[in-house]
Amino acid sequence: MKVFVVGANGQIGKHLVDMLKASDEHTVSVMVRKQEQVEAFEKAGVEAKLVDLEGSVSDIAKAAKGCDAIVFTAGSGGHTGADKTMLIDLDGAAKTIEAAEENGIKRYIMVSAIHADSREKWGEGTPSYYMVAKHHADRILKQSDLTYTIVRPGGLLNEPGTGKISLADNISSGSIPREDVAKIIFDSLTNEHTYNRSFNVVSGADSISDALNK
Repeated sequence: MKVFVVGANGQIGKHLVDMLKASDEHTVSVMVRKQEQVEAFEKAGVEAKLVDLEGSVSDIAKAAKGCDAIVFTAGSGGHTGADKTMLIDLDGAAKTIEAAEENGIKRYIMVSAIHADSREKWGEGTPSYYMVAKHHADRILKQSDLTYTIVRPGGLLNEPGTGKISLADNISSGSIPREDVAKIIFDSLTNEHTYNRSFNVVSGADSISDALNK
């Protein structure tokens, strides 16, 4: 499977690209928005496309042509305001969904946020506009004809992955290493138990394989 990673220069994205590169099962192409990022990925032997999520759907579709799956792990970043969040986390995600449909790419994995599906659980600490963006991007994906998986991680940590998680819709809070989120994405790509499914996930006691197959 050739996987098109949107947001490959982010921390989850970089972990995922490394896993895909090391895999005998998959190949990888990445979408980045700066020329220096293209050069860095190409130097590492990774196919890279220079495309901005604020650009056109046709540009994204052209870049993703020939791929079998899209992973959206992009974000506007914690230091931007509501306008950029809506343009990247919501409209950027919607554009990649449209691009997948244009190309006949059926498999799509979205990195969302814990409780993005439950307005009543949106609390302090996370800007409401961020949750709004994630909520509606997820809804657009669910309403598409794509075979989706929506991963809603808790607080993201820059720690080595443990390979142990807790996965359910009713998780109240928690955190998880970014490396483990990348492994969940990697393992979900061809795991039919994750097809057309969304879930909250934090660190826990189950192996990633066991949790995804429950």
